Amino acid sequence: MAEMSTQRARPRPLRRLGLVALATGLLVALTACGGGAPSGSSGATGSSGSSGAAPQGGAAQGGGAAGGGEVIKIGVVLPTSGREAKPGTYQWEGIQLAIKQVNDKGGVSVGGKKMKIEPVFYDDESDQAKSASLVERAMTADKVVAVIGGYSTALGQAESVMPDRYQVPWITPGAAASTIFSQGYQWTFGTLTPVSELGYTTGKFLGWLVDQGKLQKGLKIAMVLENTDHGVDYGNGIEQWLKENPGYFTVVFKENFELGAPDFSGLLQKVKNAGADIFLSDAHLQDYITMHRQYVQAGLYHQMVSYGARGPEKDARDALGDAVTGIFAGIWWSKNLPYPQVKKFIEDYKAAYGREPDSWYAATAYDAVRALVTAIEQAGSLDKTAIRDALRKVELKDSLLPGQVLKFEANGQLKAPFVIVQNKPGGKVDIVYPADAATGEVIAPIPKK
Repeated sequence: MAEMSTQRARPRPLRRLGLVALATGLLVALTACGGGAPSGSSGATGSSGSSGAAPQGGAAQGGGAAGGGEVIKIGVVLPTSGREAKPGTYQWEGIQLAIKQVNDKGGVSVGGKKMKIEPVFYDDESDQAKSASLVERAMTADKVVAVIGGYSTALGQAESVMPDRYQVPWITPGAAASTIFSQGYQWTFGTLTPVSELGYTTGKFLGWLVDQGKLQKGLKIAMVLENTDHGVDYGNGIEQWLKENPGYFTVVFKENFELGAPDFSGLLQKVKNAGADIFLSDAHLQDYITMHRQYVQAGLYHQMVSYGARGPEKDARDALGDAVTGIFAGIWWSKNLPYPQVKKFIEDYKAAYGREPDSWYAATAYDAVRALVTAIEQAGSLDKTAIRDALRKVELKDSLLPGQVLKFEANGQLKAPFVIVQNKPGGKVDIVYPADAATGEVIAPIPKK
């Protein structure tokens, strides 16, 4: 796919790119990449400029304006550089694919006329302060009707204060901490099920392994959690399941670590000394790779190993090879889900980017666009309050996500099931839980090497 010109976020005033020329070039590039529209009640998903490497910084306004006429401006604030660059890039790709498909069908139906989407993209460079200021800029200077953004708890928390302040709908496809959705915000929505449910599902999965005779009852757990609200929620979810199901497991070690720490050897030595049977960590992608490399170097072994929502990523396999075999993860979406709309999404994504989506990142962002498009059409106008009110009632019954239904709870957050996946030899990843969605047998306990 053609390269797109890039620009990093700078302090005000921001020098605009040549928008009309850029938009035209982007539309041509994306059209050449193909990708049909998946089935969906929203008319499925739309046009924005995209390349395999997502644009960085600045306002990158995509193909919606190329044909002239009125457009719907949607802000997108995600990290495509810095420590969260890979997941942020994948989410931006999902958004661009969704927008392209909507625009290819003529746009969004608003009050009897079709309007194309024009994304206003900013790279927050994985920086909380920049993330918040760029959302503010999109909502005020760019006059967008909504913003999609906030990959990670830290960036999502920084952005989440802006929607109510400026009364602009905000949808996060990558942040799920309870602190974002327990503030009583009225303009905040999220396409990720709460992290506490991830922890609870992890406990439930391990308990199911005991019931299946694959693990013994009474095994000891060591937990190491990132020192964020994400980590707190994950740990609370596990402990809630343990409290409701006494006798299954005992937590013998629990400690926090700082996000982005370069060395976990001291922490892992404590884990080793604890004599636990199961190792559960809550970590972002780079910390997962660093920690598990040091885990292997330290000669640790546990019957089951998880890094929360991280595990099947290609970057981890590239960095660690066979050392990731056996790791399980609770994730918000899997390309192995047996839904026709998932198959179509994967085909379209591969046509656009030359590869299949990596883990769950692109899917939750793609459905965020679909939910927003549905809300705009149901509102019948670009009035932000009307769009917010319509988002509260949106129900996508052909969602890509587990359970196939996207519907926001009263606090604005989605509550859909998680799936547990496990890395297998040869680069394979299977859904192993719940049983009725499984694509392969679970390996439990992990063989000792």
